[in-house]
Amino acid sequence: MSVNKAILVGNLGKDPELRYTPSGTAVCTFSLATTDRFKNKQGEQQERTEWHNIVVWAGLAEVCGKYLTKGKQVYLEGRIQSRSYDDRDGNKRYITEIVVNEMQMLGRAGDQAGSGGGGGGRPAAQSYEPSGGSQEPPFNPDDDIPF
Repeated sequence: MSVNKAILVGNLGKDPELRYTPSGTAVCTFSLATTDRFKNKQGEQQERTEWHNIVVWAGLAEVCGKYLTKGKQVYLEGRIQSRSYDDRDGNKRYITEIVVNEMQMLGRAGDQAGSGGGGGGRPAAQSYEPSGGSQEPPFNPDDDIPF
């Protein structure tokens, strides 16, 4: 048995790009930033941001293209995929992506991407999965995260 599962909570680095394959399947791509905060040996607060290439397919891709914007915080579940391609100059390039099968928008109701204002209510939690999946959200944003 093997497991390939990635779980990310971060902010979109750019507006999603929604395209369609020649057969009509939706594919949405965007970058996601995750930031680790830690103290160095001198006790100074440090942070390190990682950028992730995100790919979403089919109906969930259309949802991402419609509702997500730069700066929006999201919870994503998917699998890690590495592939290669030839660039315009014929050079072989390698890329690692997260192929998402579940997305949950985070943040407060009424928040716009990157704004601090908002509805002051419960966090907006909307979970989308491809057909056949459970509609149970992966976690409650009000719960403590154990890490």
